[in-house]
Amino acid sequence: MTTHLVWFRNDLRVTDNRALSAACEDVDATVIAVFIATPAQWRKHDMAPRQAAFIYQHLQALQGALSERGIPLYYHQCELFSDSVDWLVKFAAEHHVDALFYNDQVEINEVERDAAVDKALSPEVQIQRFNDSLLLPPGSVTTGEGSMYKVYTPFRRAFLQRLSESDCRSLPAPHARKNSHPGEAAELSPFDYPQQEVGDDFPIGEEAARDRLRRFCRENVQDYLEQRDLPAVDGTSTLSPYLAIGVLSPRQCLNRLRAENPEVLEKTDGGAFGWLNELVWREFYRHLLVAWPSLCKRQPFIEWTKGITWRDAPDDLQAWQAGKTGYPIVDAAMRQLNATGWMHNRLRMIVASFLVKDLLIDWRCGERYFMSKLVDGDLAANNGGWQWGASTGTDAAPYFRIFNPTTQGERFDKQGRFIKAWVPELSDVPERDIHQPHRWAEKQRRVLDYPFPIIDHARARKDTLAAFEAAKNRAQAED
Repeated sequence: MTTHLVWFRNDLRVTDNRALSAACEDVDATVIAVFIATPAQWRKHDMAPRQAAFIYQHLQALQGALSERGIPLYYHQCELFSDSVDWLVKFAAEHHVDALFYNDQVEINEVERDAAVDKALSPEVQIQRFNDSLLLPPGSVTTGEGSMYKVYTPFRRAFLQRLSESDCRSLPAPHARKNSHPGEAAELSPFDYPQQEVGDDFPIGEEAARDRLRRFCRENVQDYLEQRDLPAVDGTSTLSPYLAIGVLSPRQCLNRLRAENPEVLEKTDGGAFGWLNELVWREFYRHLLVAWPSLCKRQPFIEWTKGITWRDAPDDLQAWQAGKTGYPIVDAAMRQLNATGWMHNRLRMIVASFLVKDLLIDWRCGERYFMSKLVDGDLAANNGGWQWGASTGTDAAPYFRIFNPTTQGERFDKQGRFIKAWVPELSDVPERDIHQPHRWAEKQRRVLDYPFPIIDHARARKDTLAAFEAAKNRAQAED
C-alpha cells in the first residue's frame, strides 16, 4: 500500500492546495497529513499571540475538513526547525511513507529546513514540492539580463505579462478517500506559545474567508481606490490574515476578482485593478526575499543606509508603541493595532514614517513590534513595508519624503471619526481641531487627558534629513 504524507505549514486549507491535491491524485494511495509547531522558532521571529491563536483555530478547522475526507492530521510540537527535521524523518519511517508532499516557503530559515528534510529523506522517500503561496514562482519574473527587478513598476509589467500566459486555475478540495488511514490522529494540543483572542473581526474557517473574498470582489472592490486610504471606512478587503497563513490562496483571490470583474486587466484605472496591484506587491516582496535572502536577516537593501545613526530613545519608542505620541492619527493607529492585531494599510505607512522619520528610531524596532502584534504577520510584506517607509529598501520612498503626521490625519481622517473611535480622550474636541487638539484646548482653557506631541515635526524633519545625508556622504567618501 502506497502512503503519501502531506506536510502542512502556512497553507491551512483543503481547497486549492497544490500539495494536498497532488497527494490525493492516486486514488489507491493512503494519504496522511502532519503539522509541526515550533514555538521557539516562532519566538525568534516575534510571532504575535493573536496570529498563534489564529493558526491554532484554523488548524482545528483543517483537521475536521481532512477527517471528512478520510485523511488524518497528525500534530507534533518541537522547539526549532532543526528538531522538526529529525522528527519528520522518524515519523515518515514509522508510517512507511513513500512520498512527501509540501508547498514551498520562501523565507531563508524555512528554505534551509526544507533542504535538510529533502536530503534526509531522499532517495527512499519521493519529494514533491509546489509553488503554492504565490501566483508565479520566484525567479520566473526577471529582467532582460535575467536578474530580479529592483523597481516595482517594471516588475508588475513583466509579472502581468507572465501571468497572462500561466495556469492559475484554482483546484477543488479533494474527494473523500476510499482508503482512509486506520486509527485516529492525535488530538491537537494547545501550542506552548502565548495566545490572544482574535475576536469577531476575522471569523475562522475557509468558508468564512471565501465568503469575505466573494463579497469584497462583488460589492466593494469598485470603490477600492476611493476608499482604501480612509481608515474610518471599511474600504479594504481585510483578507491579509487569511493569506498570511494560507487559509486563502492568491489564485483564489485572482480568480474571484476576475469572475466578478472580467475587465480587470484592461481597465487599469479601476478599483479591481487597484486591488490586483496589491496582490502583485505581495508577490514582489516575496520574490525579493528569494533574490536577496539577507532581507530575511533584517538587513537594509540600500547599503549606505547601514550607516545611519539612529536615536536611542526608549521612552519615545514606548510612547509610539502605546499610542501616546501626542499625534492623534498615529496614536489611533497604534491603539487599533494593540487592540485588534490589525492596522489599516495607510496607517501602517503613517506610523512607520513617524517612527523612522520623526523619531529617528531604527526601522527594525518597528518591524519587530508589528510582527509581535499583527494577526496578519508576514515577513516579506512586513519587511517590505517597513523598508519602503524607512527609505532603506528596493524601490523605497526617497529618504527626503517625510510624512507630516498632522496633515496626513487631516487628509485621510478629516472629520476625525477614526481618531475619536480609538482616542476617546479627544471625544469633546471639535472636528476642525481634532488633529491639533491642544491648540483648541488652550483657546478653551481646557486641560486634555492626552499627551502633548513628544517631538516637533519641523525640527525632526531637519534632523532626519541631516542623519540620512551624513550616512550617504560617509559611504560615498569611503568608496
